[in-house]
Amino acid sequence: MTPQPHTKPTSGRPDRDPLGAAALAKIPLLSDLPEALLAELALVMRRVRYAKREFVLHKGDRNIDLLFLLEGRLMVYDITPEGRQTGLNFVSPGEFFGELASIDGLPRSATVVAAAASVVGVLPMQAARKLIFGNPIVAERMLRHVALKVRASTEYRVLLGIPNAFCRVYSLVHMLAKPDPGKLLTIENMPTHEQIGLMSNTSRETVTRALQVLYEQGVMEKDGRRAIIRDPALLQNLMREHQ
Repeated sequence: MTPQPHTKPTSGRPDRDPLGAAALAKIPLLSDLPEALLAELALVMRRVRYAKREFVLHKGDRNIDLLFLLEGRLMVYDITPEGRQTGLNFVSPGEFFGELASIDGLPRSATVVAAAASVVGVLPMQAARKLIFGNPIVAERMLRHVALKVRASTEYRVLLGIPNAFCRVYSLVHMLAKPDPGKLLTIENMPTHEQIGLMSNTSRETVTRALQVLYEQGVMEKDGRRAIIRDPALLQNLMREHQ
């Protein structure tokens, strides 16, 4: 999925169904908050539906609401000064995004597009700032989230500086893989070859060839939308060989 340049922001379609406090309690950022506070948030948070490929945010937007992905999957990307699109990361259900603008009031720092049909919860700026600055547990969780994003951003900049395209793809696979409950390294909802190409600054055809090497050598296998890293050591060896 390659997002196309836009001329004006899209707004999605409002979902009229009420969002209950019980649903908010399942969101990690809001878990264990008092029921009264969750009920208050439910009254002001609205839901918006987005079709696949529809823009949720544009870099430079002045909207500074705090957003939560309730259903679907989103892709965050940026555009370099040369006009090249660079994928940054994905947003999964239960995660929040757009927090930087909610905290500092500055324009959006990246563009977000729906990688699948999605439902987004929108918490207005005033309610978001009251939530963040009035609840230490929320502030701590958000700080940890921002710290993780900074570390990931540093790792990602190093990845984009790798000259060899195969090595960039392998490094991205390594970065996306996380331990599952069974201690296997997996990538849930494996990105498409086009999305991997966007994130690794290479062509879809090159991604296909690089991943085929991983499949043929038994490094990785697909299980539906999930990728399983069967030989992490060999993956790291391939990364070194292609540096």
